[in-house]
Amino acid sequence: MTDKLYGNTPCYLGGKKVSLKDNSYQDRDVLVYGVPWEGAVTWGDYTGCELGPKVIRLNSSRYSGYLPELNHMDVLSHYTIGDLGDIDVVPADTLETMTRIENFASNVWKTGKFPVAFGGDHGITYPIVKALSEEVEGKVGILHLDAHYDNHPDYDGDLYARSTPFHRIYESESVRNESIVHMGIHGPRNKPETGKYAAEVGATTISVREIRKAGTDLTELAQKAYDIASEGTEAVYLSICSDVLDFAFNPGGPVDGNGVTSYELLELVHEFAKLGIRGMDYVEVYPQQDTNDNSSHFVTYAVLYALAGNILNENK
Repeated sequence: MTDKLYGNTPCYLGGKKVSLKDNSYQDRDVLVYGVPWEGAVTWGDYTGCELGPKVIRLNSSRYSGYLPELNHMDVLSHYTIGDLGDIDVVPADTLETMTRIENFASNVWKTGKFPVAFGGDHGITYPIVKALSEEVEGKVGILHLDAHYDNHPDYDGDLYARSTPFHRIYESESVRNESIVHMGIHGPRNKPETGKYAAEVGATTISVREIRKAGTDLTELAQKAYDIASEGTEAVYLSICSDVLDFAFNPGGPVDGNGVTSYELLELVHEFAKLGIRGMDYVEVYPQQDTNDNSSHFVTYAVLYALAGNILNENK
């Protein structure tokens, strides 16, 4: 029987329930953990992303690791998955929660395993990256797939809201700002100052139009983005916000039209992983807004495409 984490919630993709406090994680290749955190809600009724880790796990039980479209690769015949459960966030205490995320992520990075974090809102990426930057000897680069820059200085005084993580990352001396790639950016829910901030610190923007114009073969564009993210760095991290997808492919997310297709996102994720990423997160899934859980189901596709890319990277 599949391990249960809590209630009716199984371990992700049929994995094994493990802990950082003992040796149970050591025989696992991939470590999954949830960050059920939602801080300041920045728009309308799009709330409930703290339910993401639970619903992603529930829906993952439908899937095997077999990807016939990727040369019949069976990811789960190569990798074993350990599920660490969820970080014990503290509702209404942002600073304490950020500290807990950083401490937990730091211990995950120390294992040397490939980590996958499920949000939660995008504010969780900053403490995860901060922990990574303190683990590696050198700088960190980031591939950021999103509709929005998420680089506001604050949100009503909150420095760690979902719209701010990349401003905090810009301020980090351990991340090479010139190796941050904001990719898939689109739409008027961005503000002029956000694009200006990114340019001022030296980050690169690759908009949705550049992705679309690249056509169906995104290998060259992915290589371009990866070359930027990896230049002068010791580790490249991948962060995915669900709203990089067009609302047709992300019905549970905010209404952002003209986004990337599911095919484009999966191709980019696969290519990045083939080139070498240290870990990843997938954030901003809103189960309450998504009757059929389409957005939650898609997360497992993205994770499997990343892991399939990792396998190819390891077997070069």
